[in-house]
Amino acid sequence: MTRVVKIEKTGGPEVLKFETIELDEPNPDEVLIEHKAIGLNFIDTYHRSGLYPLELPSRIGGEGSGVIKKIGSKVKDFSIGDRVAYAGVPLGAYSSERNYPTKNLVKIPIDISFDIAATLMTKGLTSYYLLYKTYPVSANETILFHAAAGGVGQIFCQWAKSLGCKVIGTVGSEEKINIAKKNGCDFVINYSKENFPQRVLEITKGKGVPVVFDGVGKNTFEDSIECLKTRGMMVSFGNSSGPVANIDVKKMIQPKGLYFTRPVMGQYLGTKDEIKEGAEKLFEKIQTGKVKIEIFKKYKLEDAIQAHKDLGARKIIGPAIITP
Repeated sequence: MTRVVKIEKTGGPEVLKFETIELDEPNPDEVLIEHKAIGLNFIDTYHRSGLYPLELPSRIGGEGSGVIKKIGSKVKDFSIGDRVAYAGVPLGAYSSERNYPTKNLVKIPIDISFDIAATLMTKGLTSYYLLYKTYPVSANETILFHAAAGGVGQIFCQWAKSLGCKVIGTVGSEEKINIAKKNGCDFVINYSKENFPQRVLEITKGKGVPVVFDGVGKNTFEDSIECLKTRGMMVSFGNSSGPVANIDVKKMIQPKGLYFTRPVMGQYLGTKDEIKEGAEKLFEKIQTGKVKIEIFKKYKLEDAIQAHKDLGARKIIGPAIITP
């Protein structure tokens, strides 16, 4: 029997429900994965709360790693016993095992653990597409990344540093400053105490930055516009403080001829080849030590409600996982 977490209605962490079910056999293009680790991501709270609407009832969780136990009749590229990881739909990673289509599946190198792999697929591939696809950065560029001590931020800032960027990172508390510095930031701004647009302009000698990567949303969006140089790009890829609303193009975008984009992973990693390319670059960064991952916290599957409470309270500083 398989333990799963599902939601029947949207709301706070308390809407997460635990069930034991019997899985069907995998479809022809699917494999049965026995989970060893499950990624815990802020986007999971968007699905649970209804910010990103789902057809209910729904399983939850979009990232995991494990071992293949069964394969569908049309599966050619994977075998029973393969170590694999995935990110993306269909949701359902909060489970002891699951069936999953091979389209979004990658094999894990033997020198990368299940725990690390489970934290990499969403946060790491997000960093990949932001740095290589949404706005391909160049060496010696000074860039701004919000929430630099978070799960995506820790990977992104190390990766950007390895590409030769000068990284300005923002954090929301004093305790996170050293975390951001440790993970590649050249400059760290505590936006709860400092005027971050003013600091960015000081650091860049009044020029501003060519790009802002913002996963915070409502609380940082307008001030981020001030940080951009003429023809700069605003990359709004998340909403941890709430969604951005009512963008005034004439007031915010037009004066400096800015570019604005709201990317999501599926736009850049929508095919098997795209996922393979991104995963190979990501695994290489881990294997060469250019990006180092430290698991901040592990939760048991039955502690998923507490995990979501901690996510909402910003108590999770860095990558976290759920173990079945």
